[in-house]
Order: sequence, then C-alpha cells, then structure tokens
Amino acid sequence: MQQPLNKEIDLTQDKKKQNTQENSLLRIHDSRLMRGLYLGGGIIALILGALGAILPILPTTPFILLAAACFARSSESFHNKLLANRIAGPVIREWCLYKSIPYRVKRWAYLLMALSFGTSILLVPAVWHKVMLGVIAAILAIFIWRIPVRDSCTRYKTS
Repeated sequence: MQQPLNKEIDLTQDKKKQNTQENSLLRIHDSRLMRGLYLGGGIIALILGALGAILPILPTTPFILLAAACFARSSESFHNKLLANRIAGPVIREWCLYKSIPYRVKRWAYLLMALSFGTSILLVPAVWHKVMLGVIAAILAIFIWRIPVRDSCTRYKTS
C-alpha cells in the first residue's frame, strides 16, 4: 500500500517541478512599450506559424517558438494559453527546457515537408521553380536534421 502513495508523491513533485520550470520561462518586460511590441511580434509570429501549417515554404515550428518567446516577455495569459495548447504546448516546453524536439514531431516535420514540397514541385511549371523548391527543401531538411531529439531517457540524439 505504501508504493502507490510514493508514486502519487513523485507525480506531485514532478508536476510542481514542471510548473516551476514553466514559470521560470516567463519574464514579463517592465516597459509597457516593449510589452506591446513583444505582444505584437508574438501575434504576428503565431499567425505566420499557422500559415506555415498550410504553406510549403513557411516553417511552422520556428514561428511558434518565436511566439512563445515573445509572449513570455509580454503576456502571461497568452504564454499560458500557448503552453496549454495540446499540440504546440509540449513542443514549446520541450524546446524551452531541453533545446530539443520529440522524435515524433521530427518525423511529422519530415513527412509534411516531403508532401508539401513534393506537391509544389509537381505543380509548378518552370524548371527553375522546381530547382528552387528542391534547394529550399534540402536546406530545411538539413536544418531539421540538426535539431536534437530527446528520447524518454533524456539522452540527446541528432536524428
């Protein structure tokens, strides 16, 4: 009977530690002007990130991370809403705490990138557009490949 109680205590301590780490990410700026600029930048980055989910050339993750950084300096409520998002929240938390992304997110990034760039390359008529899209896809793939992946044992991998 003692063991389940210990597990509950461990889970509670982990939750408190995670909340403390998340609160340490939040650093609201003192100046109202700067808070407004950060808030505007965060909203623009969030819109660009949402567009990046649809458009093949625009990346989603960097803009969402930029929005989280801007909201951490401008608005506690926007920052908390972004961290509470079921899709973006865990990725942002992983990046802020460990400077890595989960392996499944990296797999999805490769898959969606291949689908969107592949479709775009098939649809554009000009050869130089196809070459340009291929080069951009290769650069983006290398960038994503270089982002560390943290597995469940908190070890780092590069692919």
